[in-house]
Amino acid sequence: MTLLPEVFLSRPIAHRALHDMSQGRPENSRAAIRAAIAAGYGIEIDLQLSRDGRAMVFHDDTLDRLTAETGPVRGRSAEELGRIALAGTDEGIPSFVEVLALVDGRVPLLVELKNQHGKPGDTDGVLEGAVARDLAGYSGPLALMSFNPRMVRRLAELAPDWPRGLVTCAYGAEDWPDLAEPVRAHLRAIPDFAPAGCSFISHEASDLRRPRVAELKAQGAKVLCWTIRSPQAEDEARKVADNITFEGYAPAPPP
Repeated sequence: MTLLPEVFLSRPIAHRALHDMSQGRPENSRAAIRAAIAAGYGIEIDLQLSRDGRAMVFHDDTLDRLTAETGPVRGRSAEELGRIALAGTDEGIPSFVEVLALVDGRVPLLVELKNQHGKPGDTDGVLEGAVARDLAGYSGPLALMSFNPRMVRRLAELAPDWPRGLVTCAYGAEDWPDLAEPVRAHLRAIPDFAPAGCSFISHEASDLRRPRVAELKAQGAKVLCWTIRSPQAEDEARKVADNITFEGYAPAPPP
């Protein structure tokens, strides 16, 4: 197990970087990343896979919401994705390699690998392998996480020196209608924390009082949370969480 560096606990983490469409900064964009660096915040980003096996910084598995294009991200090459403008900008979708060069260790980078298989189950390891290759030579503070426990286990094999965590939540039926209750109950219990060699969880803020969260914290796990959208919600979350992932307001940056 590789421990989460303390710098991940000392400064708020900007969800999908410091995005603000009114300022021309879409989520997961270079502009949002630059703004977070300038403000001194940590940065959370999401990774999807291109058709040719490259890790791309993008949240959704389809292009429809965030660009003028449609269809799956995985249906386009990295070069094609780089030419697709993010909404309201002329800025294309960045690759993970580009973002690593842009951040260059100046702030902590929390990286979520999006599930590539519809449900938190088997993984072909392609995205995990792409991430491991891209991280070769990177030396800044960085941690990897996913909702899919098997992806985190694969990261333990392919990128063992980087801190790993699970993105966790209440797994309510309304939010996860495609998962059967036995599957949701299994994931809710976070049984893969130790087997995957995790050192942290990033948990749904409204569910932070869950006994399993307290149990993991008592065992030494660090607890991050998502997604905080007000100072009041931050105050409540920090009664349990070691740090927050935020959007839509400006928490106090580190001194």
